[in-house]
Amino acid sequence: MIDVKKLLENVEGMSVNLQARGINFDLNRFICLYENVKSKKQKLEDLQRRLNTISKKVKEDPLKNGSQLALSEASSLKADILDAKDHYNSTQQQFTLLSRQLPNWTSPDVPVGRNDVDNLILRTNGKIPEFNFFPKDHVQLGKELGLIDFDSGAKVSGSKFYFLKNHAVFIQHALKSFIFNKALKAGFTPLQTPDIAYNHILEGVGFAPRGDESNTYELDGLDKSLIATAEICVGGMHAGEVIDGSSLPLMYVAESHCFRREAGASGRSSKGLYRVHQFDKVELFVICRPEDGEKYHELILALQEEIYSELEIPYKVVVNCTGDLGAPAFKKYDIEAWMPGKGVAGEYGEITSASNCTDYQSRRLDIKYKDPATKNNSYVYTLNGTASALGRTMVAILENYQRKDGSVEIPEALKRYLEFDRIALPFAEHK
Repeated sequence: MIDVKKLLENVEGMSVNLQARGINFDLNRFICLYENVKSKKQKLEDLQRRLNTISKKVKEDPLKNGSQLALSEASSLKADILDAKDHYNSTQQQFTLLSRQLPNWTSPDVPVGRNDVDNLILRTNGKIPEFNFFPKDHVQLGKELGLIDFDSGAKVSGSKFYFLKNHAVFIQHALKSFIFNKALKAGFTPLQTPDIAYNHILEGVGFAPRGDESNTYELDGLDKSLIATAEICVGGMHAGEVIDGSSLPLMYVAESHCFRREAGASGRSSKGLYRVHQFDKVELFVICRPEDGEKYHELILALQEEIYSELEIPYKVVVNCTGDLGAPAFKKYDIEAWMPGKGVAGEYGEITSASNCTDYQSRRLDIKYKDPATKNNSYVYTLNGTASALGRTMVAILENYQRKDGSVEIPEALKRYLEFDRIALPFAEHK
């Protein structure tokens, strides 16, 4: 949800923004509904004021001539007020539903484009490994080394579910420890979130819990859904609050299980762990003053790069184009890691994202801060970034660190958290 007054001051700008994002939205209906809401609210308030005036006069002198006429008029006004309230509530509901489909504004430095092919590469880091053998993908490595069991996952839960086994379980825990320690040193408060949230929290963050476009699992009859990211819960933590401005920024690093239907994902690269229905993720989330939004967006990206640089996984940083932005994002960076087993001869694959959502989420969730100097309340800015999608990070480690003999080396940054530095045999034999 955006500031309607700002939109009315620049309708043409929003029209250009919608076109650049490839979103079909009826701006004229939106503005018309907004004017109707204002008009109906004004009518309702006028009727209520008239009723209050009459009621006050009757109360002051109930025996005065004309009081019966006033009472009759008051009775008629009450009926009119109920009718006006129904019309106002109906129009307000239509406006609210439509306004939630409106995306955020877009930063002027975001490239215009239709999809991820049009994203702008900012920089690359690390050397793509050169193998003197034909590299395996993580699915084959996972099966041969007893790390990932997709067959059992499908038997228990259906396709796109899996079991992590043996060394892979320890590697995932090592990744969590490594990332949480880095985030803690950077000033982030650690959290572990619930796996379920109310639907109005999902909607506030920018997810659609219902309908064909939903990517989440709704829990039937509960008005709740399984979360798709820790961002949902961390944003919801402060819903409806006025935060003391002197305590900003609030910086969180949160671990969660994530559940996604991946509706509409067919035809995209989705092999193995790259695209699944359940995975673990560590998320960075910042709540700050508006003037600090850009600063913390860059801080999140810097921490993400530090993580993957120390894991020595080759990657590139891209700025997402207008057509590849989610509705809440004003600007978004992706880090794409090199995955030797992806595609025909290796490809980069998205492994993190970092979004500046400005006040889009805070308006929907009603999160404000009180400025200690002015005593005024204003909407905060929210920013989020993936510290690690743990499954995809596992893909990158297995495929980049594989060796000719079929073993997998362990990144130096993780060795302190593990009692092995190579995966060479199934776990039972290794022990």
